[in-house]
Amino acid sequence: MRNSTRSAVDPFIVMDVMQAASAAEEAGRHIIHMEVGQPGTGAPKGAAAALAKAMGEGALGYTVALGLSALRARIAQMYGEWYNVDLDPARVVITPGASGGFLLAFTALFDSGDRVGIGAPGYPSYRQILRALGMQPVDLPAAPENRYQPVAADFAGQDLRGLLVASPANPSGTMLDRPALTALTDACAANDMSFISDEIYHGIEYDKKAVTALEVTDDCYVINSFSKYFSMTGWRVGWMVVPEDQVRVVERIAQNMFICAPHASQIAALAAMDCDDELQANLAVYRRNRDLMITGLQEAGFTDIAPPDGAFYVYADVSRFTDDSRAFAAEILEKAGVAVTPGLDFDPARGHKTLRFSYARSTADMEEGIARLKAFMAAR
Repeated sequence: MRNSTRSAVDPFIVMDVMQAASAAEEAGRHIIHMEVGQPGTGAPKGAAAALAKAMGEGALGYTVALGLSALRARIAQMYGEWYNVDLDPARVVITPGASGGFLLAFTALFDSGDRVGIGAPGYPSYRQILRALGMQPVDLPAAPENRYQPVAADFAGQDLRGLLVASPANPSGTMLDRPALTALTDACAANDMSFISDEIYHGIEYDKKAVTALEVTDDCYVINSFSKYFSMTGWRVGWMVVPEDQVRVVERIAQNMFICAPHASQIAALAAMDCDDELQANLAVYRRNRDLMITGLQEAGFTDIAPPDGAFYVYADVSRFTDDSRAFAAEILEKAGVAVTPGLDFDPARGHKTLRFSYARSTADMEEGIARLKAFMAAR
């Protein structure tokens, strides 16, 4: 059958790495997973208990497209608790994961052919979703001196219709502070550009709290998810915060694209928001893993890294060792039994000289993985 030109998106390389790691495990090898951005913990116990109770009480059918009103209200409450932002629950839209949020945001804000700026390195699916929708992703190579985050000068004169940023970022883990976010939103407003803030890693911060774009402007789309801080990757539930005049626009699209986010996942998500002790215990594990990873990678020879403020990744320049990060990652998997992600996923122009290491799994796994990396690098 004939395929559309829009379907010609690139593969998600980390998924190929996962497949190779899985094949090695099926062959009997013990693989340490540093490739995937998935918490090693499951959903909070309170979330599973709430869903079990709801399932015993009756069928779970469609919800309205915007999501359960109780969940929208609880998310709005969280913005007051975390950021001192007074948010109207009517501006909150429940989505099928952050991925559903990107589809809704891009469809609501941009027309086919529109140019949308994304920081590089950045989450690869931004680029591919934009392409699949017939839009033009424009990579904005972010400089190490700017901590791999875009600045207004990076898109001056680029004729963009929008800008998407992430803080904490994937793959670097670096964050935008209030002045940096303000400078970006001001530049977008001055150039009639839509501003989208991916805040999926909020809650996973170490030395200071992440700043939400809603602290500096209401004229933005904010996208978040229960996948990372709340450890609910497979539940496929997230949310958006949009300006008041955008709610009906997004609602109409959501009604037709998704009908609604999974009802069961919404119930679990609502309960998860009150599982603070368990979630903070998970964060303590990430903090320990971060310290182990930074020290261990440096001792192994990976000294050129972006110090992560949040998320659970370390992004390393490996140009001292290779100009083919994909082959280097394959060698590490084969010889060390450690799965890592080539930077090509995140930065097509410069990623052949970088690797991403995830420390989302258990501390014991991180300790073993670091020991294997040290031995591998010593033997090269």
